[in-house]
Order: sequence, then C-alpha cells, then structure tokens
Amino acid sequence: MDKEHQIPIWFFIGVLLGIYGLLIFGTGIYGLFYPPKQVVVLSHLHAGIWWGILLLILGIVYIVKFRPSK
Repeated sequence: MDKEHQIPIWFFIGVLLGIYGLLIFGTGIYGLFYPPKQVVVLSHLHAGIWWGILLLILGIVYIVKFRPSK
C-alpha cells in the first residue's frame, strides 16, 4: 500500500508568516516614500519595515526547517 505523506502544519505557518512579512514590509517601504499626512509619534523608527523583515525571516526559517520531503 501507499504510505500516506503528511505535510507539517508548521510549514503552512511559515508560508503565512512569509506572506504577512512581505505585505508588511511592502507597506513600510511604501510609507517611507509616501508618508501619511498625519505623522505618528514614533514613525521615524519605521516599525513596519523592521516587523516585516522579522516576519519574513521567521517565515523562511519555518519553511526551510519544516518543508515536506519526498
């Protein structure tokens, strides 16, 4: 019989983290070039860029570590 192959849930979590990281990073870069009319107090720290990079790196780590193998 064929052996059933399961994909770990952590792989999908890594994909989601990567997608969210890319979206947040893109929004942070967009905000860097087109700043909003009302400035937030700590906007000079560019939290969207840093948070997006962190999520993207974490997502890549999860994807690589838990990728489905044949």
